[in-house]
Amino acid sequence: MQDRTVSIAIAGLGKIARDQHVPAIRADARFRLVATASPQDTLPDVPGYASLAQLQAAQAGVAAVSVCTTPQVRFEVASLALAGGSHVLLEKPPCATLGEVESLVALAARQGVTLLAAWHSRFAGGVEPARAWLAGRRIQRVAVRWKEDVRKWHPGQLWIWQAGGMGVFDPGINALSILTHLLPGPLRVRSAELRVPANCETAIAATLALEGEAGVGVACEFDFRHVGEECWDIDVHTDSGLLQLSQGGAVLRIDGRPVQVPAGTEYARAYDHFARLVAAGASDVDVAPLRIVADALLCGRPVEVEPFVDDAAAAGGQHAGTR
Repeated sequence: MQDRTVSIAIAGLGKIARDQHVPAIRADARFRLVATASPQDTLPDVPGYASLAQLQAAQAGVAAVSVCTTPQVRFEVASLALAGGSHVLLEKPPCATLGEVESLVALAARQGVTLLAAWHSRFAGGVEPARAWLAGRRIQRVAVRWKEDVRKWHPGQLWIWQAGGMGVFDPGINALSILTHLLPGPLRVRSAELRVPANCETAIAATLALEGEAGVGVACEFDFRHVGEECWDIDVHTDSGLLQLSQGGAVLRIDGRPVQVPAGTEYARAYDHFARLVAAGASDVDVAPLRIVADALLCGRPVEVEPFVDDAAAAGGQHAGTR
């Protein structure tokens, strides 16, 4: 009997790949994890290669590649995978720039393969029920609080403080991916304040004022300096009551009352979507969240704040900053 599973490799075997992508792939019978490509890390039970080029040379015909590298090299790796005829799933953000994403979309179309910008937070359990409830209701204003401790979630990961690493927008773009899915029409950046540590190239905190359809105001607070329990909350005030998404979209309340949401993880749903796209010969690449970040960087007011000290990097003898 012909094996109909999709052979898939992971390029970039960091924390997010180990914690989320590997379990999601292995839990989905439509995929078969056949290899990894990462300069230093491997998994014990599948072949590991130092680069995607080495993987392609050793295992021709891998059907799909999940690109989980740092954003700065994501375009080069994804381009290589697409050029080799593989379907590609991109961890967020899909690339470091909008131009890179547009180039990948064109390449995927020429190759006749699937490309998915996997905004994983859109697949959190509460997001689709929230979207359905908001349909037809008049949104009055929105407040976003997305705060976490960078030392907990990105210990020793200096790339995040370098140009293209996105800084606090690495988690903040998760909130933006939910917002752009929930709210009708485009969001524009009215103003932004970017708090950049004196020894870094990207912001550690940011405040954004966005505007949606009919002048709806959206206030966003992103902070990588938060200590204690994470705050991943979106409040949507409407003419029919208050909708609250918390825990990154996993928990939904309307006027304080819990709403039942589907079971399962956001990455399991992301890979389900990827499998369906591959089967249909389709792609899904939405750049709206990345465009908001790009616009915030274009018009935002930078404010220098105290240098950032990464304890994990310091323990390894590396400089916490990049300047």
